[in-house]
Amino acid sequence: MEIKMKISIIGAGNVGSALAFQFANKNHDVLIGARNIEADELKSLAAKSSKITIHSINEAIKPSEIVILSVPPYAAVEIAESNKELLKNKIIVDASNSVFKKPDPYKTALEGIKKVTGLDSVVKCFNSTGFENIENPSYGDIKIDMFIAGNDADSKSVVSNLVKEIGFEECYDFGGDDKVELLEQFAFAWINLAIIQKHGRNIAFKVLKR
Repeated sequence: MEIKMKISIIGAGNVGSALAFQFANKNHDVLIGARNIEADELKSLAAKSSKITIHSINEAIKPSEIVILSVPPYAAVEIAESNKELLKNKIIVDASNSVFKKPDPYKTALEGIKKVTGLDSVVKCFNSTGFENIENPSYGDIKIDMFIAGNDADSKSVVSNLVKEIGFEECYDFGGDDKVELLEQFAFAWINLAIIQKHGRNIAFKVLKR
């Protein structure tokens, strides 16, 4: 039996909105955290499902079990530092990529989040593909894969189960904190293929085994 959770998503851009809609469709309570809760795009997002509600950032974090930071890397670190007391005993998911601009003095947002909060329950996920693939992870009969990195095995297990619940075939463990930069470069490989090499955004990664 699937356990329904309270999931806060900080940032309602393309990735955050896609995740919100997917989790709401699975009957999770989704709390969107934003600085401007009156923004029209947030109202439109909340109108799509009764399971999606809009809050200030700290009010979204308070009751949640999982906090997904779907904002630029520097903002992820700032938000984590400002809310470090509220983030205790929660799983934090860094969905950002630092391939174009790093959150100085840190190499990745995950590194910064762990440093400013002192928390271990931080993982990297949802960064390695486009929002279109989060909205629909199926290519015909084939379900695509997601990837996750971080040191905390328990947090990775919880998030991996959510990934598969919203339609991905598998969520592959990419390794610990020492593999976060590599996972961001993997995301850059998707960006390169989809945008720079102009293969289009409906392109995805699938691991094959034999």
